[in-house]
Amino acid sequence: MRYLNFVGHWRRKRMSNALVAAAIFGLARIASAQTAFYDAPESLLAGAPGTLVRQESMDGAPLGASTYRVLYRSTGLNRQPIFVSGVVIVPQGAPPPGGRAIVAWAPSLAIFLFQQIQGLRSMIARGFVVVATDYPGLGTPGPHPYLVGEIDIVRAARSLPRVGEGKDFIAWGHSQGGQAALFTGMMASVYAPELKLLGVAAAAPATDLAKLMSHDINSIGGKNITAMTLWSWHRVYGAAIDNVVDRRTVPAIDRLAQECIEGPFDLIVRQRTGRPLEQYFLMVQDPTKAEPWRSLLEQNSTGVLSPEIPIFLAQGTSDQIIQPAVTQAYMDRLCKADSKVRMVMLPGIGHGRAAQASTMAAVNWITDRFAGKTPPDDCVR
Repeated sequence: MRYLNFVGHWRRKRMSNALVAAAIFGLARIASAQTAFYDAPESLLAGAPGTLVRQESMDGAPLGASTYRVLYRSTGLNRQPIFVSGVVIVPQGAPPPGGRAIVAWAPSLAIFLFQQIQGLRSMIARGFVVVATDYPGLGTPGPHPYLVGEIDIVRAARSLPRVGEGKDFIAWGHSQGGQAALFTGMMASVYAPELKLLGVAAAAPATDLAKLMSHDINSIGGKNITAMTLWSWHRVYGAAIDNVVDRRTVPAIDRLAQECIEGPFDLIVRQRTGRPLEQYFLMVQDPTKAEPWRSLLEQNSTGVLSPEIPIFLAQGTSDQIIQPAVTQAYMDRLCKADSKVRMVMLPGIGHGRAAQASTMAAVNWITDRFAGKTPPDDCVR
């Protein structure tokens, strides 16, 4: 997602909201370009956000869909032009009059891409284009410090074959991607008035960042999240960590920053890498109460959306990363803001399976939004 001049002070405060969410899955890393496809010269940066730089076909999509790896233009943290990469998956056949509906999922750079986009087969079968953005540093070179791509990849997709000039889209994501989807809802109408966001679906999204970090800080996963947050914000904001983190644990944190979680095996690897954090880690009892971390967490927590945008939330009751009470409290805030919220509680489901367990409920909800049906509302008014 791009934050430009029109967002002003709000932009500067919200820019880093993906840092904590990225840390949940260990994605807050510095990366070089993955292949030559992602390595484009700066001379190609000139152009409007969301315009294509290049594309190439990919194999393996379900139901005979055409898949394109794309590189497109966007705007970075300091308003400088940047390249962002992603994937666009297009159903077979000619688009309907007015173009296809588009579902945005994040992120795309994964070993098992088509398996990790939850509901992909069902969405393709229903004729939806599915787009998935990478974050900077997860395809193109550079650090991975903030939300990007959710809206601009929708723009980029509309120039590909068999997509058409459709304007309707929905943002859908899990955990880090769920928070990205919610922030898309917070600014889509301002940033891209030519598009029409019909709803946001989020499974176990990171919302109240301070509460989530505080709840998880004594667990292995929580230490990982905290470490990645401090590592990222130290680089993006210049926030000093010398008085917060034990210097003996810095090498382990640096190694964690280079690792991604794409499956259960990666969790085992990260546990091994993060063992020093169990022996010595923080020099303060609770960084959520120390500056500048307290203010950064507060400023970058997810806000409410316009009541015109319906919202789907899914939450596992056994989630140890995103506490169910935090998601419930966020729903309560949305309800007070007159949003129409569909909440799906998932008994016995942990964090990693929240999107998978709620997939069909989410896809059916998405389908109804594209069909123009009245959104369900679980809020108690």
